[in-house]
Amino acid sequence: MVRSRVTNEADDWLIDQRPVRRVSEDGRDALRRDRWPATLPPVRQLLDDGLDLAGLTILVGENGTGKSTIVEGVAVAYGLSPEGGSTGARHSTRPSESPLARHLHLTRGAGAARWGFFLRAETLHGLFTYLEDHPAREHEPLFHELSHGESFLAMLATRRFTSPGLFVLDEPEAGLSFTSQLTLVGLLSELSAQPRTQVLLATHSPVLAAIPGAALLQLDDNGLTPITWEDLIVVDHYRRFLAAPTRYLRHVLP
Repeated sequence: MVRSRVTNEADDWLIDQRPVRRVSEDGRDALRRDRWPATLPPVRQLLDDGLDLAGLTILVGENGTGKSTIVEGVAVAYGLSPEGGSTGARHSTRPSESPLARHLHLTRGAGAARWGFFLRAETLHGLFTYLEDHPAREHEPLFHELSHGESFLAMLATRRFTSPGLFVLDEPEAGLSFTSQLTLVGLLSELSAQPRTQVLLATHSPVLAAIPGAALLQLDDNGLTPITWEDLIVVDHYRRFLAAPTRYLRHVLP
């Protein structure tokens, strides 16, 4: 017997255990399009059309295009602290998040994990203080006694990154060497391959953007555009710079 399309779609919904299947605007509380951050083309497109999230979704774009605004909005709408940490963490130093989260609706998979973790480079110092004050287990690393990169990798080694759920990372490459970024690539690839686990990442790094199987979206004045790694603007710039640095340096050096 050939099953109907409706039945197949219903079955897909029942077996889809992604923490966030789709991000869309909350129709009960629309964000005015003439107000920031809806004035950013990628954010406006997200609100107008919605965004389906893959097991690993990577946002790439210049500063100011809306990468951090979008990942922060999803994280906060999911129930995570805008300053980072796992579900339930409520540390706060200086509220600076955008109003986007209040206008988002997250469609979750049936039986999806509710746990999550938000990591953003700009608030890591405060997060490390919070984690030292609220250790998840005995012998928690003393993050502030390590370098930025060392403390970041030490946090990755804890149990915080082994539970099913949604992992949102905003420019995690900050402070990481090339080899440390490769370590992070391996971790994120393993995470996104686990059942009931999902990764949303914003980055400038062509290394992190190269994770196999990722859904890549380039953010620019045209909005959110699906793209291949080879066609990313940042990949093209790095290739050109490494081939001939003076072609770029002559525009910024006296």
